[in-house]
Amino acid sequence: MARGIRTAGQVGGLVLLLTLAACGDNANQEPALENFTAEEIYQRGEWELENSRKGADAARYFGEVERLYPYSEWAKRALIMQAFAYHKDRDYENSRASAQRYIDFYPGDEDAAYAQYLLALSYYDQIDDVGRDQGVTFQALQALRVVIEQYPDSEYAKSAILKFDLAFDHLAAKEMEIGRYYLKRGHWTAAINRFRVVVEEFQTTSHTPEALHRLVEAYLSLGLNDEAQTAGAILGHNFQSTEWYQDSYALLTGRGLRPEATGDSWLRKVYRQMVRGEWL
Repeated sequence: MARGIRTAGQVGGLVLLLTLAACGDNANQEPALENFTAEEIYQRGEWELENSRKGADAARYFGEVERLYPYSEWAKRALIMQAFAYHKDRDYENSRASAQRYIDFYPGDEDAAYAQYLLALSYYDQIDDVGRDQGVTFQALQALRVVIEQYPDSEYAKSAILKFDLAFDHLAAKEMEIGRYYLKRGHWTAAINRFRVVVEEFQTTSHTPEALHRLVEAYLSLGLNDEAQTAGAILGHNFQSTEWYQDSYALLTGRGLRPEATGDSWLRKVYRQMVRGEWL
């Protein structure tokens, strides 16, 4: 929950709770909320958030605070809490909309960082397995980057960095999945293009060693020994202790080749960057 957002108390909210309880379960009997203060309605929203399984119930009350008392301090609190309540209910679209409104209305407020973090979570928590479209992953990365860059000193920055790395790794996994698909079917060039993306754009992910090994496999299948040897050299320098290097080394030496940088392919540039540090 947002820093600075705390339970306001139960005295005023108790009036509304008792009144609603007296009306029974029929929603049509609920008293007009206009008869209650912003604080009382807000407290009812908090009660729903803590005691109801439906975040939407809490979000409705928080929305009423904003509607009935739009310029009050309670309305500002209610808006961020509405975003939180929708997210708890996995209503990511409405959570995102509420968080964005908060950012638009109160960009300088201390909870703007939390609103941006909730907005990012509304994308991040929708990231599915690597077999599905990854458009939402790109959106999550963009929103998380905003948290990291605009609110680096906030309590949410560290979590945003961790989630950014996981989402980044997720994208690399998608490229690997497609690359393996092409590789198994002998579509060497198409496979190489996918593994190249991982090596060039996702070097910091856990998939880079396998991507380099798959490049060795694909290039050897095409008879492009220079490229295969260079990929093996990068793999050996950076990931020598992995099984991927052992497999690549066996493939290369089995053909009388060694893992060494040779030729003038795109991999030589990667070699200069990753091994010799010439990109620094």
